[in-house]
Amino acid sequence: MPQEINEVAKEKAQGFIEWIQEILSYSLIKSGDSSLTIGLILTLIFSFVVLIVVTEWIRRFLVHKVLARYKIEAGTRASIGTIVKYVLILAGVFSILQTNGVDLSAFGILAGALGVGIGFGLQNITNNFISGLIILFEQPIKIGDRIEVGNVYGDVIKISARSTMIVTNDNITIIVPNSQFIDSQVTNWSHNDRNIRFGIGLGVGYNEDPERVRRILMEIADGHPGVLKTPKPDVLFEEIAGSSLKMLLRVWTSEYINRPNVLKSDLYYAIFKKFTEEKIELPYPQRDLHLKSGFDNLKN
Repeated sequence: MPQEINEVAKEKAQGFIEWIQEILSYSLIKSGDSSLTIGLILTLIFSFVVLIVVTEWIRRFLVHKVLARYKIEAGTRASIGTIVKYVLILAGVFSILQTNGVDLSAFGILAGALGVGIGFGLQNITNNFISGLIILFEQPIKIGDRIEVGNVYGDVIKISARSTMIVTNDNITIIVPNSQFIDSQVTNWSHNDRNIRFGIGLGVGYNEDPERVRRILMEIADGHPGVLKTPKPDVLFEEIAGSSLKMLLRVWTSEYINRPNVLKSDLYYAIFKKFTEEKIELPYPQRDLHLKSGFDNLKN
């Protein structure tokens, strides 16, 4: 009796295995000597998931372990890691397809249909993807750069295949399509380095000595911890205007590249305080009124 039960169980198990094999070997698409079965689809899905996980691990290891040992900027390291990841994924896809006996020539019709779809519905996505590759290779922008594109002003935190993420000073994340960085004018405030010069414009009264004002402004700039000592700040005597002497304080900073208005506010506070102490006249708008002869006759 137990032996009969075992045989029945074996038959059921064998029948279940054959049923599974029959489902996995069921052909969905057949072209030439190749056929697309359910088992092949599941194998490809599993292989592609493993490929993506492994390539992401390689990218992180390359960026944070290998390249971090060298004097390479963080944005450049991230670009190199992303490019390596894309190359490995492309090579891995072809390797997986060939290993599983997929005849790539059998997908010619599918590739043609995909090309038509790209030409119509996926044009923008393809444009953004190619623009993303151009950004990674040419590096007009990198992770960590302070950029301005259109009405968006902030720091680049991520460059992906389709879009780039930018964080503004208000901690708002804005996702910009990659094609906008190729088609539009982009201002990169930290492309070469993070030393940026800002101008602080102001006016003083006609009675003030411009050389004395220059010394006071230089003293204020040198006393601010966020102003670089090299390159040195300087003061330009811009104009003898209608009601004031126009001066321009120019300072360099790397610390306040993300907060230019904060630096300007600090300097204006210090300038106003120092001018008050030194009794430097801040001008008021002036208007001269000329009265024509004959005004008394009009009054009468």
